[in-house]
This record gives sequence, C-alpha cells and structure tokens, in this order.
Amino acid sequence: MEETVKNVIVGSMNRNKVNGVREILEPLGYQVYGKESPSNVSNQPKSDSETITGACNRAYNLKEGFLRIGLEAGVHVEHGVMYLVNWGALVDEYDNCFVAGGTRIPLPQEIASLINQGYELKDAMEKYFDEHEINVREGAIGYFTCNFLERKEIFTHITKLLYGQYQYFKTKGDK
Repeated sequence: MEETVKNVIVGSMNRNKVNGVREILEPLGYQVYGKESPSNVSNQPKSDSETITGACNRAYNLKEGFLRIGLEAGVHVEHGVMYLVNWGALVDEYDNCFVAGGTRIPLPQEIASLINQGYELKDAMEKYFDEHEINVREGAIGYFTCNFLERKEIFTHITKLLYGQYQYFKTKGDK
C-alpha cells in the first residue's frame, strides 16, 4: 500500500521561513510549501501577545495542508529594552494549535528608536544600514550576531519545538 505524502503549508513566501520548516519536516516525509497568509495584526507586532496572535492567524488562515504553520517576527519591550522576538504556531489536521517561541535578542537603540517612530523592523534595518532585502537574507538576527546565527535557523528551531509538541500530543492520544 502506497503512503500518501502529507503537505505542510507555511503561511509565508519568505524563503528563510519556508526553508527552515522544509529542513526539519521534509526528511520526515512531508512536502513543504509556502503560501501567503494574513497575520491580521499590525505590520510590526510590538508585543509577544501580538506576535503570537499573528503566528496563530497565519496558520489558521491557511485552508489547506495536513499541517499549517504560521511564523511571525515582532518586537517586545521588557525593562525598557526592545527585543527582537519570533513565534510560531502549528495547526494540525484536527485544528489543534501548538505555539512556540524562539529568538530574544536586544535591538540596538538606533533601531528601537526607528521602530518607535513607526518603522517596521525591516524598514528600520534598511534605513539604518542603507541596504535592501535584509529580511530575506540574514535578517536582523544575522546583523546582530555577525552572521553567527542565520535567520533560517530561528525557524528550524521553532519548527522543532512545534513539531515536537505535535508529536507529544499525538502519542498521548488526545485529539
């Protein structure tokens, strides 16, 4: 009997996000595709709560896929420091939603100031560094770790956390 390949849809066309998920799930037998999906939050989420909501919305707004994954980047201010944050959500075949977070790294004051003036992180980065498409290359995380951490790695980490929760849930027999 031939086994059916199960599709995983990522709510983004950003290659770092899609390839991060692909790297983890395709070796497990899934086919991973990217598709635009609205976050239904502001273009620049400014809290963990808003970033989590955006990730969940991206996953739930996808209407196909055995598994649906939303990945969202945002910022969060804690103790007067603005942090880059990343959250993900995985919605399974039964509409259960699993959530996991990843990155937490302080942003330089110059970037935080631009975000406070209304810039999105990607636009603040482009303005400050006078470069384009940083968000689809190394991202802010690449800049602020001297490329020691690639942006895709953020999403492989979050995908492992999400998929691990999904597997745990399945083994418990709860649906």
